[in-house]
Amino acid sequence: MNNRFSLLAFLFIIAGLGSVNAQLNKINFEEFDLDNGLHVILHQDKTTPNVTVSVMYNVGSKHESPDRTGFAHFFEHLMFEGTENIDRGQYFKIVQNAGGTLNANTSSDRTYYYETLPSNQLELGLWLESERMLHAKVDSLGIATQKKVVIEEKKQSYDNRPYGTILQETMKRAFTEHPYRWTTIGDPEHIMAAKDEEFQQFYNKFYVPNNAVLVLAGDIEIDQAKEWIKKYFSDIPRGKQNLEYNPVVEPPLNGEVRDTVFDNVQLPLILQAYRTPAMGTDDYYALDMLSTLLSKGQSSRLYKSLVDDQQKAMQVASFPIGYKEPSLALTIALPNMGVETKDLEDAMDAEIKKVQDELISEKEFQKLKNQFENDIVKGNIRVATRANTLARNYTYFGNANLINTELDKYLAVTREDIQRVANKYLTKDNRVVLYYLPKSQQN
Repeated sequence: MNNRFSLLAFLFIIAGLGSVNAQLNKINFEEFDLDNGLHVILHQDKTTPNVTVSVMYNVGSKHESPDRTGFAHFFEHLMFEGTENIDRGQYFKIVQNAGGTLNANTSSDRTYYYETLPSNQLELGLWLESERMLHAKVDSLGIATQKKVVIEEKKQSYDNRPYGTILQETMKRAFTEHPYRWTTIGDPEHIMAAKDEEFQQFYNKFYVPNNAVLVLAGDIEIDQAKEWIKKYFSDIPRGKQNLEYNPVVEPPLNGEVRDTVFDNVQLPLILQAYRTPAMGTDDYYALDMLSTLLSKGQSSRLYKSLVDDQQKAMQVASFPIGYKEPSLALTIALPNMGVETKDLEDAMDAEIKKVQDELISEKEFQKLKNQFENDIVKGNIRVATRANTLARNYTYFGNANLINTELDKYLAVTREDIQRVANKYLTKDNRVVLYYLPKSQQN
């Protein structure tokens, strides 16, 4: 059963990529640009004496070269090494000694760094992020150290974890042209083969003020914050390299892609990955609601049918992966003991067909809307989450105010929209199907 819980932890992480981030109460903020191109968003909330200082860079794994994957994630680690004015290994200690916490994360579309500090340490947080942007240590020692860290992370979190390669195996089959075909962890051989100057060039190109948004959220004084932002960021030079990104248009699948992966797992798993539109589109919101209808909670359609009534599955999940460009929606199921994977897959398809053939009831639709309103109300209780959402909405859409209007986009979805997107996207010629099977079943 350990495999099951390992999978569930993985699903919660991936599902978070496309989660709703908004709230009903209007979130007030102010935004402006510095002369060097840095976009700044200030959100004041004096409820607690804390502040989140965050920077989102418009660089993710999709900005990498196919023969040098994993760079954006590598820098997620390397940017904590230190700077010209921060000794190696001291970045974490400085924040922790000030009573704060810090972290970073990377996706296919962006990289995000943040500290949450007592509000009287705001200036410290701004200095730390300006140091990281201006002159992080991108030297031989740090590069060599982080190469080992990243490769070990891939072994522990992906290669040696049950179902840990799901996203890698799925993306490389769902995409043939788009850089979404590789995941953020990248290829260890690419990282090991890269020379120091290649990492330095990547840093010099992407980690510049005109490719970033700085967000302060929490207990701040606006005028004082602006003064410190100018002090620490205005003299950082604008990047001189071309940052224009030309999206790759992925050709249609034009037929189901089906494969089997034999892994170190005890329980089989079925994955269906459907091509879907990008975040922020009307169809994305409809598909997100459809995924909730299918698998959120024990009263969801897939759970009631496959787990409770037919007892063919011990667990099911369905969710869209929220990327800036067209991506995927995943449906995953673990069969019960003695249940053939093909029987469970047929049952999954039957539930999809019901949504395609019949409008959901008004009662079910109202419940669905209530679920989203409830999730959205809770979504941004934490100031740190609001900072992330403001940064993401600006980076992805150039519209930080989506934090206040996203609920309206969900509530604008109709029953007919849910049926329409089910018919448009959840088709066999638009999907990848993977069976994860124990290696003991391999001939």
